[in-house]
Amino acid sequence: MAKVEQFHAIGRRKSASARVFLRPGGSGNVTVNKQDADEYFARDTLMMIIRQPLELVDMSDKFDIYATVRGGGKSGQADAIKLGIARALELYDGDLRSPLKKAGFLTRDARVKERKKYGQKGARARFQFSKR
Repeated sequence: MAKVEQFHAIGRRKSASARVFLRPGGSGNVTVNKQDADEYFARDTLMMIIRQPLELVDMSDKFDIYATVRGGGKSGQADAIKLGIARALELYDGDLRSPLKKAGFLTRDARVKERKKYGQKGARARFQFSKR
């Protein structure tokens, strides 16, 4: 069996984690958890987020993308896949690092929900205070 050349990277966002495999010579198919990405992500905006790194470097139809993603919600999963695709593109061609970095696709978005504090209603909201 012939070994298929592919580039593997991991992307994370909030509690979502995605393993992304880029296979050169494809036709632009995106498969997420063994489903077509259009089926998995019902919203067009999420598909647009996933394709951003590929469109930036004009390689939308040169790769087949296989991703397995766990945890989080659909939006976080889409961002995790986006980071994984950008990292895999960098492995494919090191010259792509500069435009991907400038667009911010190689930076992990570290924002997560702030925890609720004891003695308070939420992370920052306090219980109502009555002076008298």
